[in-house]
Amino acid sequence: MTTTIENIVTGERTDLLESLGKARFFLRFSARELNDEQAAARSTVSELCVGGLIKHVTAVERHWAQFILEGASAMPTGDDPAAYEAHAAGFRMLPGETLAGVLAEYEDVARRTDELVRTLPDLDAGHELPSAPWFEPGARWSARRVLQHVIAETAQHAGHADIIREAIDGSKSMG
Repeated sequence: MTTTIENIVTGERTDLLESLGKARFFLRFSARELNDEQAAARSTVSELCVGGLIKHVTAVERHWAQFILEGASAMPTGDDPAAYEAHAAGFRMLPGETLAGVLAEYEDVARRTDELVRTLPDLDAGHELPSAPWFEPGARWSARRVLQHVIAETAQHAGHADIIREAIDGSKSMG
């Protein structure tokens, strides 16, 4: 008997992909019809902008997908000042960046993550988390737990983007 991708995608994997897809939709929807200047605008007292939030979620999803495949060594650490600056810059659209480019990168990362979810042999497989003050020492996350985290992170930042967008021009994702 051969196994096809269709056979591998079970109800749980379908649920994970649908939940992540919905959160991604609302994040991207907050950027609809914005120009690059608007996507980079800080419309609240925070440092956040719609384009920067999409960049951040793209990086988060990319790093966690690599964690699923490689473990903690795939994750950036806070020990490196350059990594810290790159993390901070990930919340902003930098000179030369465009909303179209940010969205294209997000689509590429999303496609790779979706393929990983469809083909990963075991959602229970996990790795020890990297050493960081925000993780319990010695804690392990399964691929399933990582995907739940990515879904939550994406949904949370979709809400942030919606508020920022509403402050730009009154547009809302819902309501």
